Amino acid sequence: MKRLIIILILMLVGMPARLLACDVCNRRTSEEMQGYVHGIGPQGNMDYIITWSAIIIVGFTLFFSIKFLVKPKESAPDHIKNIVVD
Repeated sequence: MKRLIIILILMLVGMPARLLACDVCNRRTSEEMQGYVHGIGPQGNMDYIITWSAIIIVGFTLFFSIKFLVKPKESAPDHIKNIVVD
């Protein structure tokens, strides 16, 4: 299983990003986004702001969800997590 995961990661890292978009999308997209997105791509600065804020929110959410799943720091015996653990 560990080998399979390593092989998949190496394949994804080695795949050129130009293979992600099709020819029709490359013609419709702006020059800086050609080969990376499907569709027309970002139309202005507001699209970039929305995208990066969503990436930041998802990053924070992922970080804190993993943090609280690994070490919840609740030691009260009547805490709801003990119902699941017991």
